[in-house]
Amino acid sequence: MSSAREWNAASYDAVAKPVHQLGQILLDSLDLRGDETALDAGCGCGAVTEALIARLPMGRVIAVDGAPSMVEQARSRLGDRADVRLADLSSLQLEEPVDVIFSNATFHWVPDHANLYRRLFAALKPGGRLLAQYGGDGNVASVRAAIAAVAIEPAFSQSLAGWGGPWIFDTPQAATIDMERAGFCEISAALHKVTATSDRPHEYLETVILGSHLQRLDEGLRAPFVAAVAAQLEEPLIVDYVRITVSAQRPI
Repeated sequence: MSSAREWNAASYDAVAKPVHQLGQILLDSLDLRGDETALDAGCGCGAVTEALIARLPMGRVIAVDGAPSMVEQARSRLGDRADVRLADLSSLQLEEPVDVIFSNATFHWVPDHANLYRRLFAALKPGGRLLAQYGGDGNVASVRAAIAAVAIEPAFSQSLAGWGGPWIFDTPQAATIDMERAGFCEISAALHKVTATSDRPHEYLETVILGSHLQRLDEGLRAPFVAAVAAQLEEPLIVDYVRITVSAQRPI
């Protein structure tokens, strides 16, 4: 997660199961011997990190996140099973490179992807592998349309009108160019669509999607903004995710 916004880590842990499930599916596709040193780049509350640890019984996991609340939650969950650090991916530096970098639902919060991929390249050993998934081109289109409709209302327009949001949603072409320029080889980048539902729609919107918007609003306007966005969407809440999955290798 980017350090640019605050996160309610306890709420995220409770309501973000659809995001965690996507991370688990991605992790299941990662070929591991079990003795690698792996970096979880944007560990959040540590739910998927815990599954990564189980895949590395003879290895080591370093987990980083830019949000202090998420780091605290991950440390509470994982204890000494992982080296959990507060770190912004935009300035990531490791004392020793790792064998594998894994990331779920994080890179779209990082503003400069060219710099991001350079940082990740530097954090890998020669032959090391990257596997990541994040919001891709067209992600959460219906929610973004609802945000745009609400943002022009008088109560919210001074803070939100004309602001495109905090996200960078890559096309496969853009991601590939950034990885190539960083030095990666064996590059793959592809989009896929998936929907998510929540039985706690207001909390899901508030915690998982709208946090950066809410930080721009006075506290008294935050709950009305969430309610107004939710009212623009169909019930039950269905979030139309578009994910980009990227994989690459640092040349040997």
